[in-house]
Amino acid sequence: MAAVLACGPGAALSHGSAAALWGIGLSPPIVEVTIPVASPRRCDGVRLHRRPNLLAAHVTVCKAIPLTKPVRTAIDLAAQLSAAQLERMINEADRLGFFSPDELLAKLDDYPGIRGVGPLRTILGARTFQLTDSELERRFLRIVEKARLPFPLTQQHVAGFRVDFFWPDLGLVVETDGLTYHRTPSRQARDRVRDQAHLAAGLTPLRFTHAQVRYESTHVSETLASVVSRLERERAA
Repeated sequence: MAAVLACGPGAALSHGSAAALWGIGLSPPIVEVTIPVASPRRCDGVRLHRRPNLLAAHVTVCKAIPLTKPVRTAIDLAAQLSAAQLERMINEADRLGFFSPDELLAKLDDYPGIRGVGPLRTILGARTFQLTDSELERRFLRIVEKARLPFPLTQQHVAGFRVDFFWPDLGLVVETDGLTYHRTPSRQARDRVRDQAHLAAGLTPLRFTHAQVRYESTHVSETLASVVSRLERERAA
């Protein structure tokens, strides 16, 4: 707050400092503040960014401190961070409910001429953005909720294996394959063994890829609803 006040009217905490306050990044060694004018102003102990394109609509208040909103914060940092660091920041913002990767991509058109937009388009526009396994599972649960299906148990041990999602009343096991742990031949072979063990136990195994959960939620929802409906009919027969 002292740094923002010292930088004059219209100043806002920004970049790494704003990310730290939002909980989507680490605090930098020096406080970062943006002012909306090309001013020669200096402020000891503060890294000052001069951005005439900083609009009042890009700023809000958190813990009584004016700061850039999460989307503007991500755009400002995109020009400074590596691709891996950007992915971590976007994943954390998604986890905290500030924006999803798709929402962030859709909002970039509202920030023309800002340097970080290009790197974000690159990382978000390709089908290479990686959700962590836990974030992938959270996204899957949102698909379940939106489809109005009964919620499964999570991380249960079934037929000798820990599974992502389990509907015990239906005998349905669903696994979501994150890119990090399911792309090697040995891991794929082990996944087949898991599916075979579940089939041998009289269960129905269903597996969705990272790309399907990330980009094809409608397909996942429709497939899951169809399988659940069939299993419910079989159980009622």
